[in-house]
Amino acid sequence: MSKIVIAVPSKGRLEELTREVFANAGMALTRPGGARSYQGEIVGHDDIIVRFLSAGEIARELVRGNLDLGVTGEDLIHEAAENGAESVIFAKPLGFGQADVVIAVPEAWIDVSQMQDLSDVAADFCAHSPRLLRIATKYINLTRHFFATHGIAEYRIVESLGATEAAPASGSADLIVDITSTGSTLKANGLKILPDGVILKSEANLIVSCAATWSKEKKNSLETIVKMLGGEITPQYQAL
Repeated sequence: MSKIVIAVPSKGRLEELTREVFANAGMALTRPGGARSYQGEIVGHDDIIVRFLSAGEIARELVRGNLDLGVTGEDLIHEAAENGAESVIFAKPLGFGQADVVIAVPEAWIDVSQMQDLSDVAADFCAHSPRLLRIATKYINLTRHFFATHGIAEYRIVESLGATEAAPASGSADLIVDITSTGSTLKANGLKILPDGVILKSEANLIVSCAATWSKEKKNSLETIVKMLGGEITPQYQAL
């Protein structure tokens, strides 16, 4: 029988809390090769392969079907591909890793308090400036989709490789799309969140890949594992 491949976060608070979830379900995660090893196992479950990966990599591999089950943020699934959320099943929200993907503009923009105002600003830039409105973000897919739903097309994305919240102050962008838990870092950098600019409320989830290849026996094993972890087996999953 093919083994179930499960991926969990490889470090930090996400790893610690994920370990607690599995341990509470009687499925203690171990890392025989030490903290630098990417391979793990669950004692008493020889039918499971555990991989320790970054949260972003887990999302991408779930969407591609290279993993059967994983723990990662909902925001990363949406960002992994345009149809990322359609390629997986969110089996259980885990109650940690909460962060909102938001649009934040300079506090000095006193006339901008909602997305319609931002639409007007984007149009003004297009009509009266030699450049388009610039948005710094790591969330390119989410940004494009959200702005399209608000009818905003006159902008340019500046892909952020560092501290996104610093982009407006440095002059590399006019506003940002980023994640926040409390908003304090944004405020410290002179930014404000638009009330209707919350793109996604995210948290860590137990996630099943719809793109993975399963035999009937393997699917039954995966169903058992998900139930042990308190996940919901949805009609969408049953139809796969």
